[in-house]
Amino acid sequence: MRRSELVRALGRVPAPPHPRPELEQVVTPPERAADLLETAVADGDLSGRSVVDLGAGTGRLAIGAALLGASPVVGVEADPELVGIAQAAASGAGVRVDFRTGRVSGFSGAADVVVMNPPFGAQRRGADRPFWEAAFAAARHRIYAFSLSESRTFIARRAVARSAHIVASRPVPWELPRTFAHHSRKRVALAVDLWSIHTGPPP
Repeated sequence: MRRSELVRALGRVPAPPHPRPELEQVVTPPERAADLLETAVADGDLSGRSVVDLGAGTGRLAIGAALLGASPVVGVEADPELVGIAQAAASGAGVRVDFRTGRVSGFSGAADVVVMNPPFGAQRRGADRPFWEAAFAAARHRIYAFSLSESRTFIARRAVARSAHIVASRPVPWELPRTFAHHSRKRVALAVDLWSIHTGPPP
């Protein structure tokens, strides 16, 4: 699939219709979702791999993974409204994704690859921590994820504690559009990193 086709397909996955600030329900920009998924493809980590999307929202990363050949794909999301939207979006895209309602802290499954855009902790400090803990527990091979750049030290320390290897961490352009009532600007640029972390046996 060409990048332009992937970005268009990801853009057709709707944003949360009633975003909840306490859950930091912001949509992953299609271009950034494509960055993450194409990184995984370049590493040989999607086609034929099992994938779980932690904090799936409306399903943009999970659906993109399925479009690029991942199977089976599971999405875990706490908000049942978003789970319903994600299921409809997957059906519309012609892919199979098992979207489950639940908090990531209660997820006990595993997959070859974890993809995620967890909360950045803007509303509640440390809101991203349960997602990273769940990701390290669930990923048998690799984690691909976004985080605020200020979280680099935390993530690096958790990787060391889990005997994981940071393959890459690079800044990506990220603009957050006005989403919640307290947002005063039309959009704001954020310092965001894209991570690739190897969690399996040494390559």
